[in-house]
Amino acid sequence: MNRLRQAAILLDLSERLRKRGSWCGETHIQKATYFLQELLNAPIGFNFILYKHGPFSFDLRDMLTAMRADGLLELVPQDPYGPSFVPTNQGLKLRKLYPKTLGKFKRKIEFVSDTLADKNVSELEKLATALFVALEEPSGSSVERRAQLISELKPHVDLADAERAVKLVDRIRADARRLRSN
Repeated sequence: MNRLRQAAILLDLSERLRKRGSWCGETHIQKATYFLQELLNAPIGFNFILYKHGPFSFDLRDMLTAMRADGLLELVPQDPYGPSFVPTNQGLKLRKLYPKTLGKFKRKIEFVSDTLADKNVSELEKLATALFVALEEPSGSSVERRAQLISELKPHVDLADAERAVKLVDRIRADARRLRSN
């Protein structure tokens, strides 16, 4: 996918997250993009690795930086946390240039926004890591096994929180399967 189409998708995703109440910091965009790409098979083209706080894409970080440099996104301070990514007028104009691309991804972006917008950074880390583990583990792997793996990968996440994240990701995956089949 070319860079401008990627930018249009990221602008649309960030705008929809914000409209649904998300703080929309970098972690929110990272995790929402991970879900969009890996759970819903949206071929956006970012490489994710398991990093400090769950799946992370250095390619995506570079893209967000480039979008700021191009005047498509700006960082707006949000006390007491950190800055939020907000599309600029130029970014909103770019979105309008790609109606077919955005139309193709609309339902998927809405699903991810509806699912993740109200989550805080800690919840996003756990959910994205639970999805990462689910996609890496053989199908049929138990909730307990996946929760244990999360706790081993992320020692600061206790087993009970990991298990809750695994169960929620299982529900999200079931909802995503229904979305893909419609």
